[in-house]
Amino acid sequence: MLGGINNGLFVVSFAGFLIVALLAIFLRWAFSHGHSIIEKPKRIGTKDEYGLLRSVHSPKNHIEGEMLRQKLIEAGVKATLTQTIAGPELMVFSKDLKIAKAILQSQ
Repeated sequence: MLGGINNGLFVVSFAGFLIVALLAIFLRWAFSHGHSIIEKPKRIGTKDEYGLLRSVHSPKNHIEGEMLRQKLIEAGVKATLTQTIAGPELMVFSKDLKIAKAILQSQ
């Protein structure tokens, strides 16, 4: 006994804190998502496999597609250019599809 402290109880209480800390670290690791060291290979899909995005135009190449994408962005329409199985596709959200088609037809 050191200075009125029960050394055995003191050590056991710190061991409990250590066990809880290790358990917390293990559970955080076990239930974390998307932190893999190995990156999944990118998969090219069809133009229908992009969720809320819809194809507004199929450019001949990425240069033309990037020019059209910049035109849509300047008009305030969020757009992305992606590679699909059929080639490059200019994609926009469903709510912006009519606006994007009108902007691209006014070239």
